[in-house]
Formats: sequence, structure tokens, C-alpha cells
Amino acid sequence: MSQFDRRGFLRTATAGAALAGAALAPAAENLLSPSPAGAAAARPGGRRTAATFRWLGTSGWRVDVGSSTLLVDPYVTRFDTGLAAGAFRPDTALEVDAAEVGRHTGRPKAVLVTHSHWDHFNDVPHIATTTGARVVGTATTCNLALAFDVDKKLLSPVKGGEVLDFGDHVVEVVASLHSRNADYSMVFPGVRLTRPERRPENISELPEGDTLAYQVTVKGGPSVFFMGGSDFVERNLTGLAPDVAMIPTTSSSSTYDYVPRLLRALDMPRVVVPVHWDDFEVALRNPPQADEKSRKSLAEFVAAVRRVSPETKVVIPDYLTPHTFG
Repeated sequence: MSQFDRRGFLRTATAGAALAGAALAPAAENLLSPSPAGAAAARPGGRRTAATFRWLGTSGWRVDVGSSTLLVDPYVTRFDTGLAAGAFRPDTALEVDAAEVGRHTGRPKAVLVTHSHWDHFNDVPHIATTTGARVVGTATTCNLALAFDVDKKLLSPVKGGEVLDFGDHVVEVVASLHSRNADYSMVFPGVRLTRPERRPENISELPEGDTLAYQVTVKGGPSVFFMGGSDFVERNLTGLAPDVAMIPTTSSSSTYDYVPRLLRALDMPRVVVPVHWDDFEVALRNPPQADEKSRKSLAEFVAAVRRVSPETKVVIPDYLTPHTFG
């Protein structure tokens, strides 16, 4: 698969739209204020808390807030299922690259899981059992985690509407939707209402299990909205008004009026970061790779954002590049 020429993409008019307004952020750039690179977010009373965001590929993020780490949908192992080659194998065995996961995820306080498909959940049980990180997710996510021997004391099942205070940052849970394909369906639907009798062995045994989104607000700093699927419940987003939105582009063409409805519901975020456009079947190495369909989808997404909200900055991330949103 050819590499995705991101800088060329940003200079080229694609899908009939000029993309020159899209922004590629250098490492540690503060994207919301003119403060120096890597500046800490000011907190009430003069206290400041540093918050750094690194893309782990797919819809995954590592967020370092002060002295603690928060993960969202960390999928670092990235094994081949035949999906990119058009020969998808539902019986692909689950595996974890412990060294690679440990190198990029640190020792998180909590892991937020949007849904339980393998490209969002696969590495989560290993992270929880080796670091003691709390897992926040649906009942399906928590029941699957139990099957991988995650201590039930580390599991926080949520449905949407919960507000969790982690000290320097607050997490608001938002009930959401998984993206649909052209046939209005999805791969591996279903839920797990109880702990499976045995540990799942292949990707087909990790169903979607309902989908969540999360808004993470650094106290005195930015509010950042994370999605794991390209659909949403518009009414659930009213009033969130995040500074930054991490938005998937995969399968988004199957969601009605995706970009206009989403940006309006989020009150036109100042920064939008497109995610889940990369080839997650290859190693986590820069520059990110993407096939022709994904490149086109990304181009159309960026063009739509520029059209709907010209003042919004679009940042196309590299893997593991630190960004601050102060």
C-alpha cells in the first residue's frame, strides 16, 4: 500500500475542493492560543496544568494531563486481518505486542473505550492488567474485559450522561452510535450482557456492544471531544461546545449530512482533528499510510469542514506527535 503524502495532500485541491486552509501542526504547537509551544493550560487561581495529546492511530489517543495519563481507544498492536487487501478474515486471531503497547501508552490512570471492536479494544485488557488502569466503557466492554481477567474493581461500566472527575480533568460520557456501511449495517454487531464463558480468541468475538463518545475537559484548559465511530445522536451533543473535536472519517459517507450536522451540534469547534482514516493493519510508523478510498474520504471531510465552518482549524496528525490545546 502506498504511503499517504500528507503534505502533498494539503497542497492539492482534491474532490473538487481547495484544501489549502487545512493546517498541519508541528510538534508541541499550541493550537488555540498564541502562547509558547508546549505551554501549560492555565487553571483558576493561577495554577497551571500541562495537557499533551498524542495520536495513537485509528481513533486512539494518549493524553498526558499533569502527572497522569489518560488513554482513549488505544490500539497499538495493529495486526493484519486482510481488511486493507480486500480479503477480510473474521477469524483472525487476537494478539498483543506487549513491547510496542508499553512503549507508547505509559502507565495510564484510566482508559476510555468507545466500543468493543478489536481496533478499539484489543490492547485494553493487557494495559489494565499490567498497569492497573481503570477501564471505562459499556457493559459489553466491561464483560469482555472480565473474560481477559481484568479485575472487576478496575471496571467502570457507563451508558452516557455520567461525569467522572479524575482530578486535573473531567470526563463526560456521551451515548453515541457506530458508523454504518452502505447497506446500513456494520461488522460484528451485538452485545455481551454477561461475561463470556471463555476468553475471546479472534476478532469476530469482539462485538461492537453499543458506542460511546467522551468529552475530556482539562480543568482550566481545553475541552476535547473524542469519537470512535462515524455516527452520533445529534441531541446528545447539544451544549458540549468543545474547543477541539477528534472526528473519525471512515464510513462517514453513510451518515446523513455528517459534517454539517456534527459541527453544528458541537457549536463549530475551534479545532477539528480527523482520525480513523489511516491503515491500522500496518505498524505505527510515520508517515501514516492510507489507501486511495481513505485519502479521498479524508479530502472530502476536510473540504466539508472548510465549507461549513471556515474559521475552524483542521489539523491532520502524525502518529505520536505532541499537541497542546491551551
